[in-house]
Amino acid sequence: MIAALLIAAATPTAIDAERAFAADAQKLGQWTAFRKYATDDALMFAPQPTNAQAFLKGRKDPPVAVFWWPGRSYVSCDGNTAVNTGPWVREWGKSVGYFTTVWQRQTDGNWKWVYDGGDGLKTARAEGGDISPQVAACPKLPLPPISQREVPADLKYGSGSSKDGTLTWDWTLLADGSRRFTASIWDGAQRKVVIDDQVAGE
Repeated sequence: MIAALLIAAATPTAIDAERAFAADAQKLGQWTAFRKYATDDALMFAPQPTNAQAFLKGRKDPPVAVFWWPGRSYVSCDGNTAVNTGPWVREWGKSVGYFTTVWQRQTDGNWKWVYDGGDGLKTARAEGGDISPQVAACPKLPLPPISQREVPADLKYGSGSSKDGTLTWDWTLLADGSRRFTASIWDGAQRKVVIDDQVAGE
């Protein structure tokens, strides 16, 4: 029992992964770190939704990497999927914004990201420090199916879920370039929206 607890305590969390990702961006280079931590099918916006590995292949690292840190973290009941969000700063505060990253635990116990988004802000978010994740409630019965919505012709849409269905997310992109990302966790009675990012179009 003690050995199992020690192993669990040593297992990295999605917060640990986010911090390691940000540290490697400073040490190895921004896009090098993005490639290192992304799954083969990871998605980012450039500004259209695109495969991150294809977009980043051979891309030269900027001279100064953006710096970010987790401000909030939401984790599925089974502990294998997480969504982190928090502030970023570029070139010592010349510009600020926020990011949102969806992480999935891999078979080797490490984490990789499957979705990365965000936007600039006029004022930095006051988030971070010694944070703890908010973990979804573990359902006693199978969860209700995730409702599927009709997608208008001028809208691109994607979604995902933890295997246990307690953490879900989706994104939409309109023809004008505006997009939205939402994430929800099961709170024991319903799926509660915990992140609602809205990015204006050009």
